[in-house]
Amino acid sequence: MPLAYPHRAPARRPATPEAVVLVAVALLLLVGATGRAPAPAVVALAGAAGSALAGTRLSRLAAGPPAAPAPTRSRAARRRAAPRRVAVLLDAAVVAAGLAAAVLPLAGAGRRPAVALAGLFVAAPLFVAGLPPWARASRPAARVRLRRLLDASAGGIGLVLAGWLLLPRDRLDPPARLAAAVALGGLAVGALMALTGPHRRSGAARCRAGATLTLLGLAALAALPVAPQRAGLLAVPPLVGGVLLTAAGARRATRPEPDPPALPTLVWPRAVIPAVAAVAATGWQLRSGGPPDLTAVLLALAAAPPLVLRDLLRAGDPPAPPPGHAPPAGAPSPPGEAPPAGGHAPPARADAGPDPAGAPPAGVEEAAILAEGAALEGAPVRAEETGVGEAAAGIAGAGRYAAVRGRSGEPADRPGLLRALAVLRDAPSPGGAVLVVDLHGPGGTAGDGPGDPAREDLPAEVARRARAVVGPGDLLADLTATGFAVVTATGPVLAYALGARLLAALTQPYQVPGGVLRLRVSIGLAEVAGAAPEDVLRQADLARRRAVQLGRDRVEWYDAYLEEQLVRRLDLERELPGAVARGELDLVYQPVLDLTDRQPVGTEALLRWRSPVLGTVLPAEFLPVAEDLGIVGELGCWVLDRACRQLAAWSLGSRQLWMAVNVTVRELAAPDFVPRTAAVLDAYGVAPERLVVEVAEPRVGAELPTVVARLAGLRSLGVRTALDDFRAEHASLAQLRRLPIDLLKVGPQLVDPADPQRPLIDVVVNVGDRLGLDIVAEELESAGLVEGARRAGCRYGQGFALARPATAERVEAYFEEFPSASRRPAGDP
Repeated sequence: MPLAYPHRAPARRPATPEAVVLVAVALLLLVGATGRAPAPAVVALAGAAGSALAGTRLSRLAAGPPAAPAPTRSRAARRRAAPRRVAVLLDAAVVAAGLAAAVLPLAGAGRRPAVALAGLFVAAPLFVAGLPPWARASRPAARVRLRRLLDASAGGIGLVLAGWLLLPRDRLDPPARLAAAVALGGLAVGALMALTGPHRRSGAARCRAGATLTLLGLAALAALPVAPQRAGLLAVPPLVGGVLLTAAGARRATRPEPDPPALPTLVWPRAVIPAVAAVAATGWQLRSGGPPDLTAVLLALAAAPPLVLRDLLRAGDPPAPPPGHAPPAGAPSPPGEAPPAGGHAPPARADAGPDPAGAPPAGVEEAAILAEGAALEGAPVRAEETGVGEAAAGIAGAGRYAAVRGRSGEPADRPGLLRALAVLRDAPSPGGAVLVVDLHGPGGTAGDGPGDPAREDLPAEVARRARAVVGPGDLLADLTATGFAVVTATGPVLAYALGARLLAALTQPYQVPGGVLRLRVSIGLAEVAGAAPEDVLRQADLARRRAVQLGRDRVEWYDAYLEEQLVRRLDLERELPGAVARGELDLVYQPVLDLTDRQPVGTEALLRWRSPVLGTVLPAEFLPVAEDLGIVGELGCWVLDRACRQLAAWSLGSRQLWMAVNVTVRELAAPDFVPRTAAVLDAYGVAPERLVVEVAEPRVGAELPTVVARLAGLRSLGVRTALDDFRAEHASLAQLRRLPIDLLKVGPQLVDPADPQRPLIDVVVNVGDRLGLDIVAEELESAGLVEGARRAGCRYGQGFALARPATAERVEAYFEEFPSASRRPAGDP
């Protein structure tokens, strides 16, 4: 039966200090915007809170162990390996910014801009000295730097224009107003470039963005009047966000592991945010009735030259290769683009001729779908292999299918495949998908080894069938000896259709010497959708692993929930072995009541796994994993032993109750199950008729003869048997006569008065009466279901509406409320 689930509140993650501070700052801004608190006080409290938290993070980082000296490193490398130096300087800069904001309420209205400027002048050099440098690999070429400068110039001019129009005219002279607008616009565009660049996830980029936002907030405090108006509240978000982002970036920048791979540049924020700010500021200016001045017109005109120069530079870029072809080895990546994740493009060779050992010329990106003579290994690729292993670059479907091997004889490296995914990701109309195809032989193994003569021609035949299915613009890549990948520029629906065609073609029988062989195929599909190439391959392989778990010969589509399930599955596979030896298993007991007088007649033992790592795990989740790991018998032995021991303990109080134990078909089919059960009953002195062995009806059909034999053996001992989760279908009713059982357990849908299947319960009860079976209604979670089960003729019932599962002590206390239950023989009506 589906085991009763106790009500458990979902685990909640504790709120991080950063989240608490951000919520508090948002509330302060709301209070200040409604005029319930002075603006200087709001700025002071918010700035002090953010700086205090950021300073605490950086102080802990500064108190960490010193980095090992490396005299041979470059100056930049030594700076990156000095977390204490970076943390101390950034801590000082953050504290200076926080103090400047905190003392604003103490200064007069006329001195507040001077206080903010003092904090700006103190924090700026500290930030410059403490910022970690860029990694050498992240330094772009001169052409790329020029294009980024033009992008920043165009966006910066738009933000300067917005600042010029929004700054108050009556409080600032034109030169001071222009200087303030230039400072605010320059700092804003600097933060925007850092937060949208290809290395925005690196610690150095986050530190730069945080420092720029912090300086932007201080500059806004110096330029915007804080009282009596509330314009100074606009400086709070960049100030607080900047110090917190600086601390987070410093933690990442000073860690020993490398930075994450480069991402595509976010172009739309760089173009949209300055334009929206300029248009909004112009609208505000026109709404206030002020005429456009000469400075605003000149700033608007100054934004055009950088845009024209940027377009001219972009027009001179080499065209991107099509999705099915990778650029030649040694060719530089397109300007402004980071090299593909997973490795840099190989450098161009000096010799353009063939390799002396017979390898093809450098730059050839063609590879076989499956390597010649590769054995079809059976075991699915494990998670750590990510399904891509020693991947080979693929070729277009209409091209020449020749194997390309390097000097070591291994398949070509995978940068060609990754570059094809990067091209699809960065196309003007991004799209496309990748399919990871895995081949398995009958029973899960795809071959007997490299020397199996019956399988020597399989790779060539698989390649021929795959070539006949894929389109002329699709890319084929050899992944492992047991599979390959297909990259297609079509949409996800058409990609799924392609996977279905591949599945149909590759699962057709193969003519091999000595007979016919059929392969089983598992295909995982993932959309490109702007993700990094490595992530797309990993997602497709996770979908492929899901297809293997669900029985193979299927196409599975990746989604985030799928990844969560697979990660959970890996956790269960890691923690479950040894749970019995570690004492992590536990039993709870749910009473079974007679529906006529509501007296308890027995209990059902329900297994729980109290993992210190995963929490409480229910059998429905971990028993399938135990079956796959081959340890379900070990768990079943523990459950039977513990349940009989508890039943013997309850027998000391003269309670005549039965104990039901769930077993799987695999446990029941074990040759020693019946004698082992008899040994346990004899060891604890338990009467056989007080034990009920339950087996789930949906799992019986495949092993019906074995199940019938084992149940008959149990009944010969005197043990009672039950058929759980009875579906009341025609086939189920037909096989009832063959099963030697005493109890039949039905679900709540059969006894629900509002369910259209209710008339079936009359058939089940009549069949049970003829066969001498007692009907037990389970999962009764409402009074209406209990009454419906009683009226339908069910003799026993269990569920939350009658009694919840509980520990042995609580169930024993529950039994004390029914003194007559101790005098009733087990199962006696």
